[in-house]
Amino acid sequence: MPKKHCWSSSSTNNAMTHPAQPTSKQNIASLRIYNSLSRQKELFAPRKPGAVGIYLCGVTVYDYCHIGHARVMVAFDHIYRWFRQLGFTTNFVRNFTDIDDKIIARAHENNEPIHALTARMIDAFHADTDALGCLRPDAEPCATAHMTEIITMIKALLASGHGYISTSGDLLYAVRSFEDYGRLSGKNLDDLKSGSRVEIDTSKRDPLDFVLWKMGKPGEPAWDSPWGSGRPGWHIECSAMSCAHLGTSFDIHGGGMDLRFPHHENEIAQARAANGGAFARYWLHNGFVNINNEKMSKSLGNFFTIREVTARYHPEIVRMFITATHYRSPLEFSDQALDSAKAALDRLYATRQRLDAVVAGALPAAFAKAMNDDFNTPEALAVLFESARELNRRLDRKVENEGLTTLAAQFVAMCDQLGLVQQDTRTWFHGEATSNSNDNASEIEALITRRNQARQARDFAAADAVRAELDAMGITLKDTLDGTTWMR
Repeated sequence: MPKKHCWSSSSTNNAMTHPAQPTSKQNIASLRIYNSLSRQKELFAPRKPGAVGIYLCGVTVYDYCHIGHARVMVAFDHIYRWFRQLGFTTNFVRNFTDIDDKIIARAHENNEPIHALTARMIDAFHADTDALGCLRPDAEPCATAHMTEIITMIKALLASGHGYISTSGDLLYAVRSFEDYGRLSGKNLDDLKSGSRVEIDTSKRDPLDFVLWKMGKPGEPAWDSPWGSGRPGWHIECSAMSCAHLGTSFDIHGGGMDLRFPHHENEIAQARAANGGAFARYWLHNGFVNINNEKMSKSLGNFFTIREVTARYHPEIVRMFITATHYRSPLEFSDQALDSAKAALDRLYATRQRLDAVVAGALPAAFAKAMNDDFNTPEALAVLFESARELNRRLDRKVENEGLTTLAAQFVAMCDQLGLVQQDTRTWFHGEATSNSNDNASEIEALITRRNQARQARDFAAADAVRAELDAMGITLKDTLDGTTWMR
């Protein structure tokens, strides 16, 4: 099979620029994260002082990403950014699954080569996540580029008795050979009835066993192995890639809540059995995105792609919508929720517009405390909005002192840390015209000037008539002590 290029942060394809590391470290010792393995918050103790290794299960690249994927990417972007803010040296790895039954079926349906489909979908994924303001990770490995590591891990599992060759010729993992199976998800093996949660397969020794290596079928891609031509199962791909890039013991493994079982449970069983007991120390899982209290997913057909949503809402509004809920909590998707996110973001942009040229400063202690509490972005946003309110109070009173400058710098720093208010403020308020409308900013400014002249002359009927004309153009005005501002 031809090798396909996979991206890393050093690639020339990396459009997102990583912010500079902070000059002063926050209190690293106070960072607490919720560990799905222990089901409680724990003080974060890195395996190596000052460094953190993170593996995030990425996407299967056969279709465009939906808002559920956006939630994962934004949530772990916040986590990645915060570790960088704390001064950690990061090794953030997010994989692509680029060989899979769904990929094979979609490529056949499209009548295109598999590598063409996956390359196109990886490009689309990067376009979506870049638009959402997500930093590229330090490495983005593809499964097809790690066949050597996958085969080596399977060899170790066969040698230790955790793997076996089934009557069908496929290589399987013997789930009951791993004593700790079910610890992450809380599943009891005896409660997983054959035929209900587990597909019946007479070639297995146990219905719970899962595939390590699938023997090749005519017309499907395959790689050479000691057991014959074939391809890996999904679970072994991530076990092999995470260990290849982070070592057999590393700090954090993450993904969506739906991956906790069976994918992450199977990853643990494989990696620990093959490597002698070590693997990820902390497991982080984000909550579902729901529509009408039902999980959004492609299998249920109730999903919206990122592209569909960002065609109607600016990507930063989507990021704000995700940021406003703690990453472990359910997130209810609706137009109303996105409208609320836009209104909140508009308030932050309105504050930023009043600050002129302000550079970022140190983060306030309350913001750092929130982020150190399991990356609590809703609490961090509350600190940011309180800062905005105080800034506007002082600006309204035209209080100009050193405290105002410090508060303004903190406001900018908090926005930058959350990846919000990253657009030019004039563009944010004035650049949302549809493709069918003309760039009529000069006309709008002229009408506002005419309205203000009428108001100064106390000709309120004329001023109201101009405002009505602007309303008909879809322009909203806001009169402040600093003058009149407008947005589409």
